[in-house]
Amino acid sequence: MRHHATFDRVTGATDGAQYLTFALGDEEYGVAILNVQEIKGYAPVTPIPNTPPWVRGVMNLRGTIVPVIDLRLRLGMPAADYGPFTVIVVLAVGGKVVGAIVDAVSDVLSIPDGQVQQPPDLGVAIDVRFVGGIAQAGDKLVILLDAETLLRHDDLAALDEPRSAG
Repeated sequence: MRHHATFDRVTGATDGAQYLTFALGDEEYGVAILNVQEIKGYAPVTPIPNTPPWVRGVMNLRGTIVPVIDLRLRLGMPAADYGPFTVIVVLAVGGKVVGAIVDAVSDVLSIPDGQVQQPPDLGVAIDVRFVGGIAQAGDKLVILLDAETLLRHDDLAALDEPRSAG
């Protein structure tokens, strides 16, 4: 039985992919819905010493300790105060789970493959290694992030090292 494309998370509709879009400042970003485990309202996290500024700390997600990053800082954007729309998007790639703080969740979009373009060479404007593509969605451009690259980065790998208690 074929499901409506909007809910076809198993096969990933052949005419494109679905993305959760969210705001960071005035820009729209997106991440593949298959990498989104859940969306949580923002709650303070427990800081971990000696981590990069964009690593805000860790949170307890149903018994699992998960690192939480500030996606603005991760992408080299200025920090912003957390407000009533701030959420933590819990991303999962393989066995790795990370919470990403975003300004606000926008929508779930189905974006045909043909509408996704490779990012142009932007010089030093943003760290393009995290950008999987750029898509036109209505009258806005959506910067599609590569969750696997975001979560695979060496700086996060250190958070996965086993720590002895005491």
